[in-house]
Amino acid sequence: MKPSRFDLENASPLSRRIFLQRSTLAAGAAALAKAPFVLTTHAAADLEKVRIGVIGCGGRGTGAVLDALGAATNVIYPAAGYHTEDVKEGAAVKNKDVEVIALCDVFPDRIARARENLAKLGIQVPDSMCFTGFDGYKKLLEVDSINYIIHATPPHFRPAQVKAAVEAGKHVFMEKPGAVDGPGVRTLLEAYEIAKKKHLGIAAGTQRRHMRGYNETIKRLHDGAIGDILYLRCYWNGGVIWVIERTPEMSDLEWQLRNWNYFTWVSGDHYVEQHVHNLDIMNWVMGGHPIKAYGMGGRQARQHPIHGNIYDHFAVEYEYENGVRMFSQARQMNHCEGRVEEAVVGTKGASNCANWIRPREGQFWRFREPEVNAYQQEHQDLIASIRAGQPINEAKNLAESTLTAIMGRESAYTGQTVEWDQALNSKMRLGPEKYEFGPVPFPKVPMPGDYKLA
Repeated sequence: MKPSRFDLENASPLSRRIFLQRSTLAAGAAALAKAPFVLTTHAAADLEKVRIGVIGCGGRGTGAVLDALGAATNVIYPAAGYHTEDVKEGAAVKNKDVEVIALCDVFPDRIARARENLAKLGIQVPDSMCFTGFDGYKKLLEVDSINYIIHATPPHFRPAQVKAAVEAGKHVFMEKPGAVDGPGVRTLLEAYEIAKKKHLGIAAGTQRRHMRGYNETIKRLHDGAIGDILYLRCYWNGGVIWVIERTPEMSDLEWQLRNWNYFTWVSGDHYVEQHVHNLDIMNWVMGGHPIKAYGMGGRQARQHPIHGNIYDHFAVEYEYENGVRMFSQARQMNHCEGRVEEAVVGTKGASNCANWIRPREGQFWRFREPEVNAYQQEHQDLIASIRAGQPINEAKNLAESTLTAIMGRESAYTGQTVEWDQALNSKMRLGPEKYEFGPVPFPKVPMPGDYKLA
């Protein structure tokens, strides 16, 4: 009988049979990407010409539309401090069947920056197709000619806007994470079901699932290359990222939105916004999500108000349904040793999940073939799958990886073990009830022992 908790002497680790019963959308997408573009359904026929509407025109939104166009980009840091992506000198549109129809952002200057980049490629987006304001995305979704949405707003806004997009009959590429709280994850799962019923595609910005090395390595793990899984670990330990300092002209809400990485209600904290990549790989390897999290964290190196109310370090231990444990670390501190990776140890060997497997007996294996540009490949896979009449839908994978991160964050914030259903069914909705520029309270830093998950 399978134990409910992991026991070093008596536990039965994750069996190969479970692996073989679980397939990944990414593997299917990779296969579809090699297939000819065959239009077999009405939804597919609508994508003979990809006509993009962009919701969220900051650095990642601009970068994502350039990726869909196949144009090379440079990541730069303007005087304002935030990262953005600009057209690389001499770049051209490679994907001639892709058009940019409309742009939307709550801030007009972000739209202007995106238009400048597109103009370098000879793409002109008229004023009439540029929408601002908190309801601007609704006007963009009313444009009939748009059939492909790139969604790259701060994560707080993602669930409701992605749901609205599939309700409007649009295919969606959405950035990660999928939400910042339990209610948002539930909304994203609703969007997943709507897209499935409407035969619409949803791809997520968890780009590792579209890399050849990860796909081949994890396929081998699922085939038993290292035996039964004993434990997993993952890290995103890096430095401090960009900061937007407040100007006298900025209202509370504007500053929190422009400095969105540093407020839990907008970003989910860096554990959710950034570390979700690594947690997603762990779930992919395991073929499912953990059932509980026990973590800790704090705010030691970043205590200035410009760093909002998020933590700067986390350490979380997860337990999967069969008792296997996964150990996670995430840190944003300068002058510390960096580590961004995943690893898994089994009864017959170990792997980094990305491109090598070291069995205890037998030959070391490494993925040595050319790797794809994953940021462009995720669009190619989505478009190819739609045109093949088999649209990929990664919304559920992303929802589960996002909730995995939220569960860990909430455990660190509360100082308590947090279980899956508790996080999923939480009624705690983060953020203001109304979106209007003006006063917004500065959120408290969560204090373990005092903070509660509702």
